[in-house]
Amino acid sequence: MKQVKIFRELFDKKALRVFSRLDSPIKIQDFLDGLPYSTEDTYRCPRSVLRDRQADCFDGALFAAAALRHIGHPPLILNMLPNNRDDDHVVALYKRAGCWGAVGKSNYFGLRFREPIYRTVRELVMSYFELYFNVRGEKTLRSYTGPLNLQSFDKLNWMVSDEPLEAIADRLDEIRRVPLITRRMAARLSLADKRSYQAGMLGVNLAGVFKPRRKST
Repeated sequence: MKQVKIFRELFDKKALRVFSRLDSPIKIQDFLDGLPYSTEDTYRCPRSVLRDRQADCFDGALFAAAALRHIGHPPLILNMLPNNRDDDHVVALYKRAGCWGAVGKSNYFGLRFREPIYRTVRELVMSYFELYFNVRGEKTLRSYTGPLNLQSFDKLNWMVSDEPLEAIADRLDEIRRVPLITRRMAARLSLADKRSYQAGMLGVNLAGVFKPRRKST
């Protein structure tokens, strides 16, 4: 009831009707999947996502965290961190029966929803590894941050104001990074196979992908 009161204080009736329909993680994911991927260099709070009907992975994670909060989950996000040849990827986390799942907005097909079947956050993040590749097919995921509870930013009105979002991004940069693989492992990684690459690139907006420079020989 406390969460419902918070939403009633912050959002108008039209927005509340949207949140009321998003009563499960998969419905939240379906909503995000229906939005165009934003290639603009700007952050959008959940209210701005509803207004503009577009989002990138950061905006989508914040919206998903808010929507998950509306149905009783804490508003948690996590940042997945690549090498210097790709973009970060932020998702919202939720937990059911002691296991972790995720909701996310991505330009890439394979970096979105995860069912709550992962016993640890590391297990969840590793489920993204094979499909976390750049436009050249290089597997780039290297580490991740611990979960960040956005409730600590409530005083800044992160759900309805774009201004505090830079502070959230800065906090993600400050959180301790948990490594996934060693340098030796990274040096021996293969490229994504052709079919996985084609599947992962399905529907990608090329204007929004990280374009790494060619490696020098």
